[in-house]
Amino acid sequence: METMSSLPASFPSVDSINEMAEEKETDTLVRVSSFPLNQQRRRRVGYKSPSFASRPRRQQSFGHAAAETYLLTRLSFKLLSYLGVGYRWMTRLLALAVYATLLMPGFLQVAFSYFFSSQVRRSIVYGDQPRNRLDLYLPTNNDDDLKPVVIFVTGGAWIIGYKAWGSFLGLQLAERDIIVACLDYRNFPQGTISDMVNDVSQGIEFVCNNIIEFGGDPNKIYLMGQSAGAHISSCALFQQAVKESRDESISWSVSQINAYFGLSGGYNLLKLVDHFHNRGLYRSIFLSIMEGEKELETFSPEKIIQNPNSIDAVSLLPRIILFHGTADYSIPSDARVNYKNYPNILGITRNPPHNITFVNTLQRVGAQADLILYQGKTHTDLFLQDPLRGGKDELFDYLVGFVHAGDKEALARDAMAPPRRRYVPEILLRLAGRVSPF
Repeated sequence: METMSSLPASFPSVDSINEMAEEKETDTLVRVSSFPLNQQRRRRVGYKSPSFASRPRRQQSFGHAAAETYLLTRLSFKLLSYLGVGYRWMTRLLALAVYATLLMPGFLQVAFSYFFSSQVRRSIVYGDQPRNRLDLYLPTNNDDDLKPVVIFVTGGAWIIGYKAWGSFLGLQLAERDIIVACLDYRNFPQGTISDMVNDVSQGIEFVCNNIIEFGGDPNKIYLMGQSAGAHISSCALFQQAVKESRDESISWSVSQINAYFGLSGGYNLLKLVDHFHNRGLYRSIFLSIMEGEKELETFSPEKIIQNPNSIDAVSLLPRIILFHGTADYSIPSDARVNYKNYPNILGITRNPPHNITFVNTLQRVGAQADLILYQGKTHTDLFLQDPLRGGKDELFDYLVGFVHAGDKEALARDAMAPPRRRYVPEILLRLAGRVSPF
């Protein structure tokens, strides 16, 4: 029998949750006139700021690592006290533990590279909050050419997201001469959805305005999010476009983003509440994360773009490309679609992933949007099991090819790259797929 279907009476309000942050967040904004409002990209900057150019590389100290570990541990125990011992939630937690154990051979190899590789710059500060940190993954190719940049926002159900979850993607893209910036952000209960979106927006601002100091090309920046990270990053992008269309003060421009990649994300929260409740993320908790039922539309990109007051923001958006597995049960499959428009998903006869409706909505209002569906792939196949399997990876190859499009030398190097090695035996990957709680 389920023992937890609502939060305890002592559960804090949204206001009290926001007060958990240790320091008040401040935003330094510049006038919108400093950014182009059309689809042209920023001019390349040909100098380096002395404050960054002369700064020696700083490795994360043991003291900082201990403080960060303490922060995550404290938040985990606080979260446990809120969640209680609900049957659904506990079974998901147990499945997650087994899933992680099966994939541990790969995780340990990636963790070793994350902590000891000279190409990883960990915990670069981008804001005032304790979780305002990012990791940079730098290519081994040290030529003078500026590198394309992918800003990546990790998932984690808005509760257990952490920048290191993107380390495998960061390391592998860095091998293909692409800089990756993995953003950390406040999770619940340390913050709610507006805090998460603000953190990610501030991280994007930092990368857009400073990445040249690390060898990144400010004219080739791409934004990507996975799962909850796809939702948060798309909110940051869409809200920024709306602000920009209204001539509000902004600290970065959507014109600086060449394309947006959304991996296994959900973009209409109104369709997710009941689904998540049935899977263990109880309604009361989810609504607390999203700051109440009235705010679900505010933080639903599909609804943002349908708002007549946001129509001027559409022309500012970069190209949007969504990736989704057809066997993804973490995101509800409740849409109906004309399959003639999606010839690459033959074999599916009903209940396609709901972000087909999001893409259709984007296209209807005039945005550039595409959806790539992967037959039989689950919520974690595209991001974890397939990369750990090694060899050819359609999603990875697509990302690299898209980022390097137009660069003949980079494409030639990609064609000569050796096959990616396997990290986890196939039998463990198959077992992990069976027990995955996602």
